[in-house]
Amino acid sequence: MELELRALWAGIICYVLGGSVAIGALVLKKRPERSILGLITVGWLLHTAALLIRWERLGQGPFVTMFEILSSNIWSLVLVYALCYWRIASIRPTAALVMPILFVMMGWLMLSSPGEVHFPRSFRTPWLFIHVGLGKVFLGAMLVAVGLAGVIQLRRTARGASWFQRLPPDAGLDDLAYRFMALGLIFNGLMLVAGAIWAQDAWGRYWAWDPLETWAFITWLLLAVALHVRVTYKPSPRLSSALAFVVFVVAFLTFFGIPFLSDRPHQGTF
Repeated sequence: MELELRALWAGIICYVLGGSVAIGALVLKKRPERSILGLITVGWLLHTAALLIRWERLGQGPFVTMFEILSSNIWSLVLVYALCYWRIASIRPTAALVMPILFVMMGWLMLSSPGEVHFPRSFRTPWLFIHVGLGKVFLGAMLVAVGLAGVIQLRRTARGASWFQRLPPDAGLDDLAYRFMALGLIFNGLMLVAGAIWAQDAWGRYWAWDPLETWAFITWLLLAVALHVRVTYKPSPRLSSALAFVVFVVAFLTFFGIPFLSDRPHQGTF
């Protein structure tokens, strides 16, 4: 376990350095984008090594304990965000907003016990990887959208307008955020379907309205409503970005609040 934790903490240090450089670059109006992406990428590679070491040692994926859930979700969120950062120039300044969100999760991870719990029988199915993978893409898309929404909101201040003056107008950022939210809706819906199929195979029922299932469905509905409002009523970018924040907060609480408050990651799992 010592090697695994060393790789994990080294990765987190690189994440923190990359995020800190992004914040400093925003304030000082510099553009060290390659350095930021390089630090985040090195951190992700070290994090990947930590997860692989744990997987090899335990013979199972990081999907059971809160420590594993936090670690694997940070890993996937960084992956999705880094790919978007690399390919879409408009997203790069949002690193100063997105990385602090991940810092909160990293702090929570560091306070969690790295103890081991072996897979229950119901977890030994390919549907676990499909269900979890779809959920991670959904949350990653929402993370990018909320970063763009944060830029729109900060531009309401004089300092924020100065920091983000090189970016496209709010309407352009809002349109990009909307596209990521639409992508999130698709993957969230597929996640629910895959979870229902898994539930039928594992427990003989497609749906049981347990807390995590219920809140995952509420998140999907809320995201669908937010997108419907944007298409139908065409609110201002400021209001549209506020809706993105609301959806992300509910999604964050669903992914991390419900498992943390319950005595197991998913009611009915064991």
